[in-house]
Amino acid sequence: MEVHFAAAKIGKYATSESGDTLEMIERPHGGISLVLVDGQRSGKSAKNISNVVARKAIQLLAEGVRDGAAARAAHDYLYTYRKGKVSATLNILSMDTVTRTFVISRNNEAPVMVYTPKEGLFLLDEPSESIGTRRHTKPVITELPITGGMIIVTFTDGLRHAGTLSSNPRYDPQAALERMLAEQSSSPRQIADMLLAEAVAQDNGRPRDDISVLVTAVSSQQGDGVRRLDAHLYL
Repeated sequence: MEVHFAAAKIGKYATSESGDTLEMIERPHGGISLVLVDGQRSGKSAKNISNVVARKAIQLLAEGVRDGAAARAAHDYLYTYRKGKVSATLNILSMDTVTRTFVISRNNEAPVMVYTPKEGLFLLDEPSESIGTRRHTKPVITELPITGGMIIVTFTDGLRHAGTLSSNPRYDPQAALERMLAEQSSSPRQIADMLLAEAVAQDNGRPRDDISVLVTAVSSQQGDGVRRLDAHLYL
């Protein structure tokens, strides 16, 4: 099997930069971890917060610390660093090649969408708190076997809040993904780009919040053992 991932990000309208941060690190015992952080508010102040949280989580994951412990440590660091006055959402998605599982850690009210050919589309939406403001905050962790045809969509709350301050209906990421799957738009790049584009359209082309979408998909085709990474950044 091959695991593919794609991300699409955009900042809040009329802000200097996105307050969301996405980082990737190779796990010491095999696999990759992707860390997605949304700092409180937007712009440079939010970016500073999300960078601090992402760097702490990435550092610990690179040292072999387990995902749950890394998430708790990132929370403790932010709580101490900003004295409990600033929050951030934190998602960690890990592909563990030893256990052949996805490990999904959530400190985010926004759900994670998961599709498998056997179970269809479902949400990981157990109540979860953002980090940084409550002393004993813990991540919600789900471990799923890696199976062919699987798709996982992680996003910051700007996606599901799109349209709430316009005359358009509020954007529904789950309904949008169901439609894309029915239309066989199943590549990570297609899904990430379409979800982002539709959410921005709901905000009349002026996103009311930073939006980040991370899509991971599993292909059943046999790989050649080569690890590849593609990245595109437009200035």
